[in-house]
Amino acid sequence: MLGLLLSTLAIVMMLPGAVDLVAGNPDWQIFAVSGAMTLFIGVSLTLTSRTGRIKLNVRQAFVLTSLSWIVLTVFAALPFAFSQLDMSPTDAFFEAMSGITTTGATVIVNLDEAPHGLLLWRALLQWLGGIGIIVMALAVLPLLRVGGMQLFRMESSDQSEKAMPRAAQVAAAIGIIYLFLTVICAGALWFAGLSGFDAITHSMTTIATGGFSTHDASIAHFNNVTVDIIVTLGMFMGSLPFLLYLSAVRGSPGSLFRDSQVQWFVTVLAVVIILVAGWLWIDIGLSPLRAIQLSSFNVVSIMTGTGYATAGFDTWGSLAVPVFFFIMFIGGCAGSTTCGIKVFRFQVLYAAAKAQFGNLAQPNGVFIPYYNRNPIPDDVIKSVLSFFFVFGVTFAVLAMGLALLGLDFLTSISGAASAIANVGPGLGPIIGPEGNYVSLPDAAKWLLSAGMLLGRLELFTVMVLFTRAFWRA
Repeated sequence: MLGLLLSTLAIVMMLPGAVDLVAGNPDWQIFAVSGAMTLFIGVSLTLTSRTGRIKLNVRQAFVLTSLSWIVLTVFAALPFAFSQLDMSPTDAFFEAMSGITTTGATVIVNLDEAPHGLLLWRALLQWLGGIGIIVMALAVLPLLRVGGMQLFRMESSDQSEKAMPRAAQVAAAIGIIYLFLTVICAGALWFAGLSGFDAITHSMTTIATGGFSTHDASIAHFNNVTVDIIVTLGMFMGSLPFLLYLSAVRGSPGSLFRDSQVQWFVTVLAVVIILVAGWLWIDIGLSPLRAIQLSSFNVVSIMTGTGYATAGFDTWGSLAVPVFFFIMFIGGCAGSTTCGIKVFRFQVLYAAAKAQFGNLAQPNGVFIPYYNRNPIPDDVIKSVLSFFFVFGVTFAVLAMGLALLGLDFLTSISGAASAIANVGPGLGPIIGPEGNYVSLPDAAKWLLSAGMLLGRLELFTVMVLFTRAFWRA
C-alpha cells in the first residue's frame, strides 16, 4: 500500500516538473530526480511485498494510516528542500506536512516571486490531501471507530453501499465529483479574471479547504469581489459531506439538505457571519455590504479550516479575536475535506446533554439521544466524549510546548489551535492572517507539524500507536 501511494505521488510530482521545464526554470531537474527516486522506492516496495490479495486487520490499518501520511510527507518535502528556495529540512518538512494535511501554514516568503512549479506542487499536495481525507473518513475511520466516526459506518450502509458495495467504487465516484467541483471552481475563477495558473491552483486549494495561495497577500491580492464570492462558495462546498453529493448525483438531491449535520453547519455559519458583520458595521464603521462581504469570506475560511484571508481579521477589535479563535475548532462536516472537531460531534454532545437534563428533571423518564432521527448508541457517545477530552488535552500540551520555546501567549495558543484544527493562520502579528511561520524556531515547527498530523488523523489514529495495549498480542 505504501508503495502504491509513493508511486502515485511520484507520477503527480512530474506535473510541476513539466511546468518548470516549459518555463525554463532549472527546478524541473529537482522534480525529475525527486520523482524518479520516489517512484523507484514506491515500485520496489510494491513488487517486493506484493500479495495475491490485500487484507488488513485493525492493528495494521492503524499503522498504515499513520505511516502513509508521514512517509508521503517525507518524500513530498524533497522538492522543497532541494529547490532554488534552499529551504532547510525543517522548513521543507513543515511545508509538506502543512500541504498534505491541508493546513495551509507556510514558511515561504515572497510567494509572488516563487517558481510556478513549486507553487503548483503546494496546491497539488493540498488537493491530494483533501481527497485522501475524504476516502479515509469513509473507508478507514469508521472501521477503526475513531472519535465517533462509526456513526457513519451505520449511516453509509444504506442505498449508496447497496448500489456500489465496494469501497473502491464509492471512492472512485467521489473522486470524480471532487475533480468536477475543482474544474468548475477553476473555470469560474478564470472567468472572474484570474490567470489560468492562479485559477487552477486556487481552485485546488479551495475545494480541498487547504488555503495555500500563490501570493503573499492571499486572496486579498486580487481585490476582486467576484473572486471572493466564488472562493467562499468553493470553501463551503468542500466542507459538506461528499457522500451526500454522491447521493444527490444518484437522484436524491434533497438528502444534502435533509441531513441534520448540514443544517447545523449552515446555521452556525450564518449566525457567526451575521454576528461578525454586525460588529464590523457598528463598531468598525464599515458599510453593511462591505461588512457582510468581509465577514462571509473570512468566517467561512477560518471555520472550514481553509485559512485564506482578505483582511487582517485579528485587528477587527475585541469581539472578532475570540470569535475567530473559537470557530477555528468547529470545522465542517464529517466526510468532507475539512478538519477540526467537526459539527456532528457537537450534535452528539448536545443530544447527550439534552438527554441528561431530561433525566435530571424526570428521573423515571426515558430520554434517548438522537442523531439524524436515529438513536445514538452508547459507544458512539463515549467515543465522542473521549475525543473532546483528548482534543482539549492535546491542545493544552501543544500550547504549553510552544510557550516553553519562548513564544508569546497569543502566538502559542492560536498556533496550537491552528495546527490541531488544520486551519493555517493563527492570531497576532507573527502567525496571523498577514504573518508567516518562518520566524518560529525549528523546535516549534516540528511541534506544530506533529500537531497538524494529529489533527488531520483525528488524534486517536496516531496516539493509539504509543499505547502498550495496542502492541500486546
